[in-house]
Amino acid sequence: CGLVKNLSLMSCISVGTLSQPVIEFLNEWGLETLEDNAHSQTPATKVFVNGVWMGVHHDPAHLVRTLKALRRKDSISAEVSIVRDIRERELRLYTDSGRVCRPLFAVERQQL
Repeated sequence: CGLVKNLSLMSCISVGTLSQPVIEFLNEWGLETLEDNAHSQTPATKVFVNGVWMGVHHDPAHLVRTLKALRRKDSISAEVSIVRDIRERELRLYTDSGRVCRPLFAVERQQL
């Protein structure tokens, strides 16, 4: 089948990167720890790094845009996966090894 062949030719397996630079970036960009936000009534998005709940953030759209821009500039590893689940109000970041990665072309204003 063509789909399986394309996946095998174009995909790669992540080797894993350190999660500490991503966590430090999140702390600099307004991540509130669970203790700080325990009694807050304002809606916030939960932030997970490799499945561990790190805290909450109040502007996830801006955070995701910034993370993707940094990934494209190679400030953070290209292997870092960024998943925003709007319905569940979760932002999941993965830096672990063993994930299947595929190429993705970013198109802005009809330019690659």
